Amino acid sequence: MEDILAHESELLGLVKEYLDFAEFEDTLKTFSKECKIKGKPLSKTAGGSLRDSKSLIIQRDLVAAFDSGDQKVFFDLWEEHIPSFIRAGDSLAQKLEFYLHIHFAIYLLKHSMGRPDKEELDERISYFKTYLETKGAALSQTTEFLPFYALPFVPNPMVHPSFKELFQDSWTPELKLKLEKFLGLIFKASNTPKLLTLYKENGQSNKEMLQQLHQQLVEAERRSMTYLKRYNKIQADYHNLIGVTAELVDSLEATVSGKMITPEYLQSVCVRLFSNQMRQSLAHSVDFTRPGTASTMLRASLAPTKLKDVPLLPSLDYEKLKKDLTLGSDRLKAFLLQALRWRLTTSHPGEQRETVLQAYISNDLLDCHSHSQRGVLQLLHSRSEVVRQYMARLINAFASLAEGRLYLAQSTKVLRMLEERLKEEDKDIITRENVLGALQKFSLRRPLQTAMIRDGLIFWLIDILKDPDCLSDYTLEYSVALLMNLCLRSAGKNMCAKVAGLVLKVLSDLLGHENHEIQPYVNGALYSILSIPSIREEARAMGMEDILRCFIKEGNAEMIRQIEFIIKQLNSEELLDGVLESDDDEDEDDEYPLAAASGAMQKTSTPEKLQRGRHVKAKAGRLS
Repeated sequence: MEDILAHESELLGLVKEYLDFAEFEDTLKTFSKECKIKGKPLSKTAGGSLRDSKSLIIQRDLVAAFDSGDQKVFFDLWEEHIPSFIRAGDSLAQKLEFYLHIHFAIYLLKHSMGRPDKEELDERISYFKTYLETKGAALSQTTEFLPFYALPFVPNPMVHPSFKELFQDSWTPELKLKLEKFLGLIFKASNTPKLLTLYKENGQSNKEMLQQLHQQLVEAERRSMTYLKRYNKIQADYHNLIGVTAELVDSLEATVSGKMITPEYLQSVCVRLFSNQMRQSLAHSVDFTRPGTASTMLRASLAPTKLKDVPLLPSLDYEKLKKDLTLGSDRLKAFLLQALRWRLTTSHPGEQRETVLQAYISNDLLDCHSHSQRGVLQLLHSRSEVVRQYMARLINAFASLAEGRLYLAQSTKVLRMLEERLKEEDKDIITRENVLGALQKFSLRRPLQTAMIRDGLIFWLIDILKDPDCLSDYTLEYSVALLMNLCLRSAGKNMCAKVAGLVLKVLSDLLGHENHEIQPYVNGALYSILSIPSIREEARAMGMEDILRCFIKEGNAEMIRQIEFIIKQLNSEELLDGVLESDDDEDEDDEYPLAAASGAMQKTSTPEKLQRGRHVKAKAGRLS
């Protein structure tokens, strides 16, 4: 009761303010009259007019400091009256503050009648430089602001072409207009009564709490799945340990009877006991015949390893994301696509990356299951080159992971769109490279291989490989690798047989190309297609064996070995060599796949090389 009485005046004032706002005139008169009769004091509500007056004074002072070029006064008022969370977290405020710093840095250059005072100019430039190195450093990754980081180091910015815009007559008035609009939004007086504000804030707080609890629940479920996997792994190791222990007990009993334990047996037992990471190296590099070796290695394997605790990334609002990706501006779409790709490629391998990928897939981020004409996947056909490029990069990152390939391959819609983009894209080389990289990774899945062959992708590859010197290293390497993967299938070989002469000429020319990365894939493709009798006949007619023997003289040991296999295949009289592949319906796809053709390894990117492949990491840079 005492608490109520202590705040009664303020509470009655809130009620009065709300009745006035809602225009309950009669009720307000009765309420005020009754309060007066009962001697209840009514507090005066926070004076809106006083607040408005103060806000107007602050705005006027800021604009005046802007006009007069008073840098110190302006930024003192700016930091005092613009909330820090807005200055640090609002992109509009950050950009405006950046241009305001430029305005004051070049103010003397624009407004001095003669030569500006050198000491004052140097002081302003130094202040701007300090800003760039501290608060302004966050915008150094943005293309829009990147040129201005050179401003403090340019002797005469007025004549420099990069800063021509700053010295146009319209630049300062436009900046002033933006400042006034921003201040108007920040200092806009609210007519909403405090009672209603308190109600809304309380409701919003409950909503945010529910969202946080939901997010915590999702993360807890993810952790429980991770712990379940670890439990299953520990249980399997336990069963393995029991099995090994039983064998060792049997061996000890055997030694009592005089039977010897061989070093080979001891080695096999130890390899089973060691962790998976150690097994391959231990099997051939450790001499277990030396006394104490096995026990030393076992104790070493039990040494505790410090696991880095990698936190899960916060959840995203995927509905809003997809809405912005379909309805937002091209600039917003490009930034979102880049951020989504970076979220995947920069995540820590393991639980964190798996969580990110699973969230993308479960929310159907790319709308692979949607039949809408405005789905996210349609960004591949955007009019904006930048949007197409960043969409292709994101798909390529998806395709670099087995689960990502499975998600994209659930329908042939993605494949068809990538093929269309590949054949139509002639403006942006990076877009075509990423589309090609994704298709090459798709070729690890048998159904998609079949679809690519039926769509005539082999003919497109042969056509662009006719002039390899016009291609980037990435395009060349992934084109040849994709061609080899498709040629491993009987359907692909039969496609090549239709243009046997052209295929053989292109591949024989590529054998001598200066890019040695492509040699294993060229060799693999040649070896594979020469299993077709008609192609062998064509190759003999064009003197393929003599061409191959020329490269034996110049190649390394591995190259020589592969060419010898090809020559043997060329001179074979078998109707069909079915050793390399079978056209059953199996759909094999591994994180580190190998598809050998005379020792040629299939080209793909591991999760650690998600950006665009090891040969072109430098091209997977910032938004430009």
